[in-house]
Amino acid sequence: MAVSFDYVAKETMANLWRNRVMALAAVLTVAVSLSLVGTALLLRQVVNRQIGQWSSNVSLQVFMNANATPQQLNEVKVLISQEPQITSCSYLNHERSYQQARQVLAGEPTALQALTPAITPTVYRCQLQNANDAPAVASIFTGVPGVFQGHAQYPAQSIRTMQKITNILQVVLLAIAIVLLISSLVLILNAIRMAIFARRREVSVMKLVGATNWFIRIPFMLEGLVQGLIGAIVAAGIVLLSNIGVNYLVRHYLSSSTLPVSQLVVTEVVVVVIGVLVGVIGSTVAVRQFLDV
Repeated sequence: MAVSFDYVAKETMANLWRNRVMALAAVLTVAVSLSLVGTALLLRQVVNRQIGQWSSNVSLQVFMNANATPQQLNEVKVLISQEPQITSCSYLNHERSYQQARQVLAGEPTALQALTPAITPTVYRCQLQNANDAPAVASIFTGVPGVFQGHAQYPAQSIRTMQKITNILQVVLLAIAIVLLISSLVLILNAIRMAIFARRREVSVMKLVGATNWFIRIPFMLEGLVQGLIGAIVAAGIVLLSNIGVNYLVRHYLSSSTLPVSQLVVTEVVVVVIGVLVGVIGSTVAVRQFLDV
């Protein structure tokens, strides 16, 4: 018995209408789940974008002794030029370093009175390609003559905290996404199971008149696909609206720019594809387990 498009479409719509309550529940669950997944993906991209900007702005500061000789300054300059992980470097002489120190110590008048340009250390402030390389690069200046306290300084605690928060956030988002997707899949599976149970007599009659297995299965499988697709489309719309909220948070609480349109489009496509896959997988499992053909 051949499978026609008209038959499949008609039976699919009929099944959806007969079980409209369960179908609606499945669609809404998929929509809510995928909207949360999509929003989580947007937040992850924002966090990664922000961390990338923070990492690119991590500076390694090589403080020189106030009485460092020109030869010692030049030796440190040569070491900096030979290090490939350093992208750029600026030198703050006594006067510029003194002005910066005055800004940092603005709330400590006693320290400001004791500070003079002559005793203020000069500084090589260097930008790194990767924040993770800061410890290795800093070790190059350990024990170099003229370097203040014998080593360079970098925001080690800030880097470790940033990396730890990023790893935890990514694990949490992944766990939430997996739980939500499993919930959606189970609900679609249950909706298809109810549809099969409601039409069990019709299926028996179709088998008696010689209907093939695929002739019976395809409408049920397409029903799950349609549920997943509709839920994904609704979720894509919600993600589009949530992107407005994410951009608002980015502009007001973070220093990074908003997500480019290309990343939003990719996220929307991922949401729709996941919705379709959830619908297909849920309906396929339901047909294999509960449809006796």
